[in-house]
Amino acid sequence: MFSWLKDNRRRQILAKPFPPEWLAYLRQNVAHYSCLSEAEQAKLRDDLRIFVAEKRWEGCGGLEVSDEMKVTIAALACLLVLGLHIDSFNRVPTILVYPRGFQIPSKYHGTDVIFEGHAAIGQAIYRGPVILSWEDALAEARQPGGGINVVFHEFAHELDMLNGAVDGTPPLDNDQQTARWQRVMSREFDRLAVASGRGRATLLDHYGAHNEAEFFAVATECFFDQPGEMQRRHPRLYDLLKGYYRQDPAARSPQSRNPVS
Repeated sequence: MFSWLKDNRRRQILAKPFPPEWLAYLRQNVAHYSCLSEAEQAKLRDDLRIFVAEKRWEGCGGLEVSDEMKVTIAALACLLVLGLHIDSFNRVPTILVYPRGFQIPSKYHGTDVIFEGHAAIGQAIYRGPVILSWEDALAEARQPGGGINVVFHEFAHELDMLNGAVDGTPPLDNDQQTARWQRVMSREFDRLAVASGRGRATLLDHYGAHNEAEFFAVATECFFDQPGEMQRRHPRLYDLLKGYYRQDPAARSPQSRNPVS
């Protein structure tokens, strides 16, 4: 019964034309959008409409959440699951948006190591909200390529949490994929930890050396934001994430952008 109601509600949402001002937000704010194929763009537009409608959106720190904020954040979150399913984020009821960086209250215990008054630009709470800095989300959406994207990072944590653990291993298809995941991820995590400990420059953000959960989130950021470099410098890790996300962002050449859809 509830499934039928949800499906019917989604059909009603998608039956309406995509708002032209929302398309303008996508083109202006989400650089990744123009690199998608027409079919991928169409699916992303559908998915983000469902995402926007089904989440509660709350502004914090005096911020009033606008449609521009909703569309930009939803597009980035839905890009992660473009090859999976929009229901992957069913356990995220609310998106809290701050104007900029914020302080994490001590009562929240999410994915990161937290101390009283810990400053952050994003936070994912198990079966709770995702909290984001609009300033950072917008800047990283408009100018990708630095390997940092707070929306990708926090929603990767939400995928990781789907199996009830925060360990850098989201639900996988079978034992073979799980064994390969553990083998590749362990090797790459150790590689980053050693480089970070020695102060070496790395493609993957050193924050990923904190623990396996942060490594998966950081690797996800790099996979979508610097796919060519990851494929060249970390081919096994790239191939692993390509299989999990069922996407090949390195194949989306900026020269083949499709700005008209």
